[in-house]
Amino acid sequence: MVTDRIADRHDPAADRSGPPYRLVILDFDGTLADTFPWFTRVLPGVADRYGFRRPATHEAESLRALEARAVMRHLGVPLWKLPLIARHMRGLAARDAGALAPFPGIPALLVRLRAGGLSLALVSSNREDVVRRVLGPGSAGLIDLYACGTALFGKARRFRAVARASGVAPDRILCLGDELRDHAAATRAGLAFGAVTWGYTRAEALAAAGPAHLFATPEAVAAALLPGAA
Repeated sequence: MVTDRIADRHDPAADRSGPPYRLVILDFDGTLADTFPWFTRVLPGVADRYGFRRPATHEAESLRALEARAVMRHLGVPLWKLPLIARHMRGLAARDAGALAPFPGIPALLVRLRAGGLSLALVSSNREDVVRRVLGPGSAGLIDLYACGTALFGKARRFRAVARASGVAPDRILCLGDELRDHAAATRAGLAFGAVTWGYTRAEALAAAGPAHLFATPEAVAAALLPGAA
């Protein structure tokens, strides 16, 4: 369910002044939260449960250069089982949420973006209660809109729904994520994409996809989106 606080505080008069974007749509896993080590720990058990191949240790880095569909083909993931796998993974994340945490610099980034006048939304396949628990009440409260429980390849539709609900012009919206499928979804939704290199996908693969922005640190995000800010 999409809940909205953005439109109520949006000022159309500010559309063409200030920061280059008015709304940032955030990804969670690998962008805000450092969940890749957890993912690699639980994946072998998920593979055994749902009948696909466990990735070999030596494959880890090469798989991080691939788009999600290519990874699933490589591991032989049955596509018809994706909803079951996603539901199981969400359950595991809920079980282990207490051991997960945001990346260093993420809480400060969210504070800076909001203080700089940007609205924040979050689109994730994870559950909203898990996202809020991992971020903590302070950081979670800075996000205006949550669209959680999104299908693995359903982000484009959610991005469009968030954009409509926000009342912000599409060319003033940036999607921030760490995977090639996030980039593809933003492109299908007609929105700019900022790739972060600290998450699941390798930096060179993200760069080759040609995102509008490529960020190596949370501080770089703030510098680009809040030009002239101290």
